Parts: sequence; C-alpha cells; structure tokens
Amino acid sequence: MSNTRLFQLTALSFAYQKSLVLENINLQLSRGKFHGLIGGNGSGKSTLLELLMGTLSPVSGTISYQNKSLSDYSRKELATKLALVPQHFSMDFEYRVKDVVLMGRHPHIPRFSSPSGYDNETVEHAMKTMDILHLQNRPVVALSGGELQRVVMARALAQETEVLILDEATANLDIQHTIAIMQVMRKRVKENGLTVIAAIHDLNLAAAFCDNCLVLKDGRIYAHDTVDSIFTTDLLQSVFAVNASVAQNPITGFPEIQFKYH
Repeated sequence: MSNTRLFQLTALSFAYQKSLVLENINLQLSRGKFHGLIGGNGSGKSTLLELLMGTLSPVSGTISYQNKSLSDYSRKELATKLALVPQHFSMDFEYRVKDVVLMGRHPHIPRFSSPSGYDNETVEHAMKTMDILHLQNRPVVALSGGELQRVVMARALAQETEVLILDEATANLDIQHTIAIMQVMRKRVKENGLTVIAAIHDLNLAAAFCDNCLVLKDGRIYAHDTVDSIFTTDLLQSVFAVNASVAQNPITGFPEIQFKYH
C-alpha cells in the first residue's frame, strides 16, 4: 500500500469558527484511481477537497501527500502537483479563453519567461479535449455557464498535474459534455496514471466512472469502498433518505440506481 498511497489523513477535524464540519477523518487515497466523493448537502465534501488542496488547514489531525506533510509544500510546488476545478468560477476581466487556459501553465513557466512551444501545444490540446478550441479568442465574460466550466476544466488539464480535484465540476453542464468529461478523466486515470478525486452529486455518474467512493455523512466517513459495495439500498436510504433499488446495468455492467417515487 505504501507505494501507491498518495494522501494520508489522520484524525483530521475542521471547523468554521466553532461549527465542526469534519470530525476524526482517517483516510488513505491511492494514486492512479478515480475516487468519488458523495454525500448530502452540508456533509463536508467541498471542505474536504479544500483541505486536500491545502487551501484550508485542519484544526486538528494531519494530512500528508506522498509521505510528506501537505503544509511543508510551497504553493508553487502544490500547483505542479494538484489542480482544482471548482463548481463555481467567475472572472470579471475580459481575458480570452486561450489566456485563461494558459494560466494553467503558469506553475511550469519560469518567472519573466514567455510560454514555450510545448506550453502552447498543451493549451491547444486541452482546448480541443474540452471542445472549446473554436472559442479560444472569445472573452470569457461572453461565455455561457457551461462553456466557462469547460474552460476551467481545460485550464486544469493544461496544468498537467498528477492529481485532479473536481468539486461537482460537471453540475452545470449538459449531459453530452458531462459524459465527455467523465470519459476523458476515466481514460487518463487508466492510461496515464492520473489520480482524480471528484465530488459528484449524480450517483449514477459516480457508479459508472469511479473506482471507489467515499461517503460523507454529518462530517464523518460513513463508508469507503468500491462502487459495487457502496451503492446499496440501505446506504441510499441512510445517507440520502431516498427509496431506491440498485441493479446491474445490462449494457455497462455498472451499478444502476433507480429511484422509487410515490
């Protein structure tokens, strides 16, 4: 396990002022996997992702990344290792799409240097992957919410980190681009060893693309296992208070959740 362990969280707790959000989190996340993070609203998903990114610090407990305390990394070091795609992103300046995607290359470009040919090629490839190359000269303030979200995803891909953290990053996308992005993530996990840690609100999407899922409930880990073991009628009732059945999709072979309505 030691050679594949990427993150190690030990007795981790976090509070906003005096309001406890996460309590006694003990967790190992392996490299080269698609880790899903699910749970109800307010369960602590976004907070946990911010802690993994190092933008928040725990009030107690520890986080290590590659057997080194996360707090010992500089911001520049972390930017070459971890990339975040948030659910909500706004930009008031009229940067072109291409310029925003190029921002993902900044951790790799020496200070006072211009982007290299490789930097520009990486940016173009990321825009092609996210189907926004035709928008490259458009100001981001003129984009729809879905288009802007694909720009932010392209920026993260251009960053070329070993870990990609998604905070419900597909929540505002149409189904076509949602599936396309999840397929890109799945392919890069399998073929390039990328590690993806994604908070996902669509449970069937998590079941179809993730290797395993971490379930949060009331700021604690409720379950952490493979998707086949996670998605059960009992768990769906206990965590999400929904009545549902779980079956194997005959086409994909993945668990498929069917919600029962009264």
